[in-house]
Amino acid sequence: MISILSCENKAETGSIPVEAKDALSTYKITDGFKIEMIAAEPLISDPVDMEIDEYGRMYVVELHGYPLDRSGTGKIILLTDSNGDGIMDNRTVFADDLELPNSVMRWKKGVLVTDAPNVLYLEDTNGDGHADVRDTVLTGFALSNPQHNVNNPVYALDNWIYLAHEGSVSTQKYKEEFGDEGSEIIFPSSPGSASLPKNANGLSVRFRPDQKQIEMTSSRSQFGHTFDEWGHWFGCNNSNQGYQKVIANRYFKRNSALPISDAVQDMSDHLNAPEVFPTTIHPDRQLLSGVGVMTSGSGLTAYLGGEFPAPYNENATFIAEPVYNLVHVDVLEDSGTSFTASRIFEQKEFLSSTDAWARPVNFYVGPDGALYVLDYYRKVIESPEWMADEAVVAGGLYAGSDKGRIFRITPTDARPAEWTKGLKLGDVSDNELIANLANKNNWWRLNAQRLLVDRNDKKTIPGLIEMAKNTSSDIGRLHALWTLEGMNSLDPSLIIQALKDPVAGIRENAIRLAELHLTSAPQLTDALLSLQTDPDAKVRFQLLLTLGFVNTPQSVEARTKLLFADIDDKWVQIAALSAGAETSSLLNVVLARFRPEIPAYSSLVQRLTSMIGITGDKHNIYPLIQQATTPDDINIESNVAILEGLSRGLKNRKSPLMISPILQKRLVRTFFENNSSQMRNASYHVLKVGGISEESLKDQSIKKALLIIKDTIHKADRRADAIDFLALGNPSNYVSILEKLLVPQEPSVVQLAALRTMNLVLGTSVSRYIIRQWQELTPEIRDAAIETFMGKPERVNLLLTAMEKDLILPNSVSYYGSVGLMMQTDKKLRNRARAIFTRSQEEGKRVNEKYQQALNLTGDPSNGRTVYAQSCVMCHQIRGKIGLAIGPDLGSVHNWTKEDIMANILDPNISISAGFDLWNVELNTGQSVQGIIKSETPTAITLVNSGKPDITINRQEIKTLKTANVSAMPSGLEKNIDQQQMADLLSYLRQN
Repeated sequence: MISILSCENKAETGSIPVEAKDALSTYKITDGFKIEMIAAEPLISDPVDMEIDEYGRMYVVELHGYPLDRSGTGKIILLTDSNGDGIMDNRTVFADDLELPNSVMRWKKGVLVTDAPNVLYLEDTNGDGHADVRDTVLTGFALSNPQHNVNNPVYALDNWIYLAHEGSVSTQKYKEEFGDEGSEIIFPSSPGSASLPKNANGLSVRFRPDQKQIEMTSSRSQFGHTFDEWGHWFGCNNSNQGYQKVIANRYFKRNSALPISDAVQDMSDHLNAPEVFPTTIHPDRQLLSGVGVMTSGSGLTAYLGGEFPAPYNENATFIAEPVYNLVHVDVLEDSGTSFTASRIFEQKEFLSSTDAWARPVNFYVGPDGALYVLDYYRKVIESPEWMADEAVVAGGLYAGSDKGRIFRITPTDARPAEWTKGLKLGDVSDNELIANLANKNNWWRLNAQRLLVDRNDKKTIPGLIEMAKNTSSDIGRLHALWTLEGMNSLDPSLIIQALKDPVAGIRENAIRLAELHLTSAPQLTDALLSLQTDPDAKVRFQLLLTLGFVNTPQSVEARTKLLFADIDDKWVQIAALSAGAETSSLLNVVLARFRPEIPAYSSLVQRLTSMIGITGDKHNIYPLIQQATTPDDINIESNVAILEGLSRGLKNRKSPLMISPILQKRLVRTFFENNSSQMRNASYHVLKVGGISEESLKDQSIKKALLIIKDTIHKADRRADAIDFLALGNPSNYVSILEKLLVPQEPSVVQLAALRTMNLVLGTSVSRYIIRQWQELTPEIRDAAIETFMGKPERVNLLLTAMEKDLILPNSVSYYGSVGLMMQTDKKLRNRARAIFTRSQEEGKRVNEKYQQALNLTGDPSNGRTVYAQSCVMCHQIRGKIGLAIGPDLGSVHNWTKEDIMANILDPNISISAGFDLWNVELNTGQSVQGIIKSETPTAITLVNSGKPDITINRQEIKTLKTANVSAMPSGLEKNIDQQQMADLLSYLRQN
């Protein structure tokens, strides 16, 4: 078997694939692990998922149709190892003629396959290796962009099958192929059985095929999802390497007024789109790909194989990053009701390839405890929907579709895989299956549980009860309890015993199990109430959720106690409110205990009053407005929270509620007379929902707001509030006033408020003014100004025209702004935007011909460090070190191509990083200063320039402020370094 720990790349170009026999030489894996190849072309191609069943049969999904081919080229392949050397050498087509299959899971005597719009069941009944049964278990899922179709069925601890799923992705280019938005999701073979609304409302799904049960979850995931050993669910998407579903959908269904739009907690402590550290020599980067950060995260997998060393075992999550040809790993740590995900490595990845065609997309933890990596191996991994048209026309969308690899990762001292010689788990006795519930490898545990539940032999109950009491195996007790539950044979006495278990994870699961039996076994309620002071946060949290189904005075008292014990945790607040108890009573309790120094009390009051705003009537709502608008300097925080919550609730009511004229006057008076900006804003937000009904009051109020706006003696925040207030009238009447506020002399909060109100004016006159003013808008104001164009085609047209005429440079638009422009619904606008930003990229490739040879020279990073010290440290740092922080930090340019870095060195004006262009400030004194805007506050800006002290300028001192549309980095660096030094500098900047 081929094995390698770390090797140098042998491929010199990313334009041609690396042969399978040389693939391992492109990979670098962290110390302590080895990587082996167990399958490759021609045996397999385009692998995206795999499954090893209880007989050691390896199913592999081949997705040949990505990105555009719906002709039925997808296959499920059976791989076997005929000589027992651990390398697969025999291929059987288990099923073909599949459209866009992407995942497989063992079920009953066959497999479940996700192939949108369907979930299929395939079975081989005669043992010839070919599926002769093909049933549609579920149908109705959207068939949109293949990156977003339903995928990755997982048999979970609770005996449900979970499907990763998200909403359909609209397409502008390929509506014929991928315009299907889904339909009602049904069991087609069982008319009248449970179903879900159209495309499950874009949420992930769980189902039980035998019972014809199906439910939406409260979360979504793009490609891949996973569970930890205690049943906590984690999902991912392209730019987020892991988030947790904290509260299940069944709890939200109890209270439709609950003010929550998401049930997931981001876990990463190093950004949701973390910086990545590829080793790719010739990376492929498409027009809309993020540079240097995770942009294609997929296949999230918690490692539960039992063979990896700490901190990987039981605490690590792996995610593939195919655009950057690597595998990222995080370690999870408890953080109250959720988790924190931290890097194990700084500035490097668990696994990376120098080969730009290497495309890890998914993982599988096998019976040997190894982590199997599926390498889709394609030249292009991006969907053409998000590629430049030129790149699509250039071809190569299917280059590599005849290739694909599967790698096995284990500790360096691991034994070869023995499962390839055949497993017999499917034939073992029930007692042996029960014993495997305590196996350290989750593959054995879950397969044993699945088989026991499937057999449903009541003779196994005594053995399962014995395992549920097995003090030598925590994980064995856990799986025995859920296996009994899956067989409808779990006695409440075992649940009561588990509620007292010394292991927190088992107590947490025991509460979930008790929840399923509350009606049939009411004695469980007293046992649950005994856990109110449990030392574990997750146990208390689950108890709070479950007690929401118990409507007794004792349960209400316990829920209140649990709420205030962990009130700082927003999820605890949401869990308490999900019970749908008497909202007003709880609000009175919270207000009586209100502590202004603890922000959690304000957030809880907002949630409660939002619910009242949604479901209450004037008898509930009017007294709260009366209370909150009483002049009071003591209860400002609670009054703000009351009004902010009410405004959100009133906005989301099914039927509008008119605020009485008397209360409108109180809100107006509070807006103009209260010294707290928060109170002014909160009062305005309530007024904004229904407006001011009396014209005389409205006219008087707007006149008063105009006086405040024009009088600069007032503080900036008060003037900004008054500008927002104009939205209660007709903002178009005040355009001339607002335009005069969009100048660098005005505080930034005033300019931002002016933009918000100007954005409400219909037509394009405001947009034309913004374009004329663009050179005077600072970076902070520009970001907000771009938002005023979005969503309005006539305004986007003006913006693009200005960019085509170089009145607005592409590099002055942020990355997210550029993506928004390049994804416009209107085809003509979208194509124009892409042409603009493509042109910007292309210009970066036109470098001084004299230095082309430097790209082919071998650079020495140690010499490059010397070049950097001589030529760059006066303006740049690398990750906050070595140099002066004037220009952009160069720590992330290791993800750029050599061509892009050199082009920007030789011509700094090619791609001015946002916020690092040169500004010229003319002062009222006649003096002029230049520099980069290092920072800006509402009242001042600070300029920085190489070799000079920072200069802070009060906005009132500014006569004019304009961007020079040039980089602050001086040109002419090529005069100081030769080609070899350039190669050395590039090598130094690109090293991890």
